[in-house]
Amino acid sequence: MRSRADGGATAGRPRSEEAHQAILTATLDLLSEVGFSALTVEGVAHRAGVGKATIYRRWPSKLPLVVEAFGELPAFEDVDSGSLEGDLKAMLKRFLESFVATPLATAYPSLAAERAHNPDLGELLDPMLRRRRQPLARAFERARERGELAPGVDADLAADLVVGPIAVRLFFRGMQVHPDMVEPMVDLALRGLVSRRS
Repeated sequence: MRSRADGGATAGRPRSEEAHQAILTATLDLLSEVGFSALTVEGVAHRAGVGKATIYRRWPSKLPLVVEAFGELPAFEDVDSGSLEGDLKAMLKRFLESFVATPLATAYPSLAAERAHNPDLGELLDPMLRRRRQPLARAFERARERGELAPGVDADLAADLVVGPIAVRLFFRGMQVHPDMVEPMVDLALRGLVSRRS
């Protein structure tokens, strides 16, 4: 149970920074529990122990509130192991460990589903998703500089190929993702499917 009272002269209301964090935490909790569509500012205010006015002073609507709250969740972390394979395996293992241990596992699918038919959400969410993906892009940039990538390889498409199985399992097959899937996933993406005869 999270304590939201500050014990001061505000009759149990949290201080400004405490209120801000309580609102973001409540938003993530509700996003995981009820999804984007059913999440309301009123529900967040009740869960956080603040008034709706406190929320509206910081965010004009639930869209920017939800996007900021989502931004609090773990993203890809940069890893420079000296090889593309090492970078990708370490990076994806860390990400999936965070994914299954935080609200990412429920919040991300909810936002992805809403993103498909809500252009206003996409306008706010897409720049953040690109920033969160930057460590992955840097791993491919370093690989290109080391000569690990074949000439002409589209690094952005290659990144999609590596992480694509995560999205497929989550959104299309209803399966859980786990760090154990990283090794075979990266090996398959980097080495390909077709045997090469000499």
